[in-house]
Amino acid sequence: MPVFRTAFNGYAVKFSPFVETRLAVATAQNFGIIGNGRQHVLELTPNGIVEVCAFDSADGLYDCTWSEANENLVVSASGDGSVKIWDIALPPVANPIRSLEEHAREVYSVDWNLVRKDCFLSASWDDTIRLWTIDRPQSMRLFKEHTYCIYAAVWNPRHADVFASASGDCTVRIWDVREPNATIIIPAHEHEILSCDWNKYNDCMLVTGAVDKLIKVWDIRTYRTPMTVLEGHTYAIRRVKFSPHQESLIASCSYDMTTCLWDYRAPEDALLARYDHHTEFAVGIDISVLVEGLLASTGWDETVYVWQHGMDPRAC
Repeated sequence: MPVFRTAFNGYAVKFSPFVETRLAVATAQNFGIIGNGRQHVLELTPNGIVEVCAFDSADGLYDCTWSEANENLVVSASGDGSVKIWDIALPPVANPIRSLEEHAREVYSVDWNLVRKDCFLSASWDDTIRLWTIDRPQSMRLFKEHTYCIYAAVWNPRHADVFASASGDCTVRIWDVREPNATIIIPAHEHEILSCDWNKYNDCMLVTGAVDKLIKVWDIRTYRTPMTVLEGHTYAIRRVKFSPHQESLIASCSYDMTTCLWDYRAPEDALLARYDHHTEFAVGIDISVLVEGLLASTGWDETVYVWQHGMDPRAC
């Protein structure tokens, strides 16, 4: 399947919710430590992956998300604490159309609301989460309870006001924007939690991935102990993602350079596939909403792979 080479180190990849052949890739120079960033928009074609456009930023980009209301808008999380909004229908000179600058440290996660479709979240190493709408230059709400870097904030796919956040303080918190404080606090791991995601078929189920190399599946109604613990990665887990097509399918990527697919309902044989196509840290993974079984990954080896589950990502 196709591979695309980026100039900088890959950090995040996201399929478009509107165009099945389109994906966004956030990248950072020098492994995100110092240097510029570039937001790519790529297209899958019969002749491979081609670049639709690319936008440069003064600092590394660590995450990206597509608008759920406008197929041309992409939001990026920047190392300089800003949130960039790009319009791919406009030339690079007219972009970004907005730079939101309220976070005090690196922004590490952005996520667009799947239900209301008019707002998005940003999560930062300044220990805060902010809620934004596309038409307001200031954030609508600040969420400040975590005591260390926040690595992910993800909207619930069924409830317009509910989201989860994963932090280096070893907790996952469940928030309702109508409430003043987090409604549930889960001490989910004994090490930093780098990622979380909601199940697309069960609005009370959450998956977490952490530095302890473990993936845990939780029911937030009975969160004293996880429903399932998945072991198999040999280094920290950078991202976890529930499938939009199969209720029990989870994708993960790790600093062990692999991406994995799991069936959390099969405890003896939970690991369905391990892909080792990356030659550096695998830090971005996504599953297409529009094409069942289509996966994308990116990593510090400056590559983006797109492949069908069960196929070899390196087989063009």
